[in-house]
Amino acid sequence: MAKKSSKLKKAQQKAKAAAQKTNQKINELGKYTSSLYTSLTTIQSLFDRIRNVPEKNMLKYEKLKTIRVNWKQQAEKIELEYKKAEVKATGQGVAGVGAGVAVAALGPTAAMGIATTFGAASTGTAISALSGAAFTNAALAWLGGGALATGGGGMAAGSAFLALAGPVGWTIAGVSIVASGLMFFKTNSDKERLENIYTLISNRDIKSYELAIVELSERITRIIDESEKLREAIVKIETFGTDYTKMTEAQQYELGAYVNLMEASTALLVNPILGLQPKYSEQDFDKLCASESELYSYFKTHKTMIISMANLLYKIKLDDKDKKLLAKSLKKNKDFLSSVQMAKKEFDADDISKIERALDDRYKYSTY
Repeated sequence: MAKKSSKLKKAQQKAKAAAQKTNQKINELGKYTSSLYTSLTTIQSLFDRIRNVPEKNMLKYEKLKTIRVNWKQQAEKIELEYKKAEVKATGQGVAGVGAGVAVAALGPTAAMGIATTFGAASTGTAISALSGAAFTNAALAWLGGGALATGGGGMAAGSAFLALAGPVGWTIAGVSIVASGLMFFKTNSDKERLENIYTLISNRDIKSYELAIVELSERITRIIDESEKLREAIVKIETFGTDYTKMTEAQQYELGAYVNLMEASTALLVNPILGLQPKYSEQDFDKLCASESELYSYFKTHKTMIISMANLLYKIKLDDKDKKLLAKSLKKNKDFLSSVQMAKKEFDADDISKIERALDDRYKYSTY
């Protein structure tokens, strides 16, 4: 039995280490995106000085400017909300928002890295599964490594749990919450079965982190390359003058190429890191409700639980006994029930079957 417990503990420790490395990469990404944003702002200021630019070109780079401004505002919001939560957590005696896998402190560049990780559309809304307050909570939960969820540092339990619906939260905080239910089981066979489930979850998430680290590294490399091209473009544009009609045809063509460069560079700022997006999103949930008229009322009533548990059980295959044991474990766990806004008498193995139904609906046309 000790061997099995050690197996789970090792998997969770490995997942935590992978999460720490991922956070370090996100922080590094922030430094490079900060530099990229500065270069884009500089080249934008040069474009703004040019008169008589064709309307088509003008509209294009004005749109790009709006996207970048919204992205910057999103990063500033993350930084501000993090500091608010940190103050509140300290006031409540919680072990600091920065505990666990969090970066030591959240400054502007770290916030920029997170904003890129989650992505931003031209409207400033998160492209990922979350938006608005849920998006901010997700970013905070990422940095908090579960401290917010387990200590209540400024977020309602339900919101925190939903925010953790992604790779990092479940391994560090979510699995800790649900795995604490192991203490309720007296037989070794039941404990071993549950520990195997939690080990599978941790091992799955380790793979997610490893793939995300590769994606983050590739994004950083591309940003470095684009930043160099932008710096070269800035030097060239400064020699073109400020009247488009007086530029040579070659200069006008080159200016158009620089607009395309700005577009590609802006995409590197605002496109999310795909490997770190939730496996089951709010959009997935909305589609489920639209297609499942028979269970519409049930799904709508248990939205938080469905989204959170779908992310927990993504790619985890359970037989009937697994479902019963897991449900028994979870329904005895007050932290879990509070997080998903359900009462003890409400949750059972049938709920897990409905979660599988939600996942099957989401991945019926793709590998899952």
